[in-house]
Amino acid sequence: MRIPSRFANLLFSGLLSAIMVAIVSAFVLFTSQGLQPDFLMLWLKSCLTTWPVAFPAVFVVAPFVRKIVARVTE
Repeated sequence: MRIPSRFANLLFSGLLSAIMVAIVSAFVLFTSQGLQPDFLMLWLKSCLTTWPVAFPAVFVVAPFVRKIVARVTE
């Protein structure tokens, strides 16, 4: 199954924000609270509460970042 290219920016934003939230929330949780028996549940809760903020942020900011990168690269 292929997704139409008109959804590329939406898919990019969703995937990038999900990956970033997963990595950063695991890191912050581990460094602040250590590895605990309920680490996975705390991590999942953290991901689910922060992703709705990260997704629109990436969706809005990514086009500006692409333009900046295009200007400063050859």
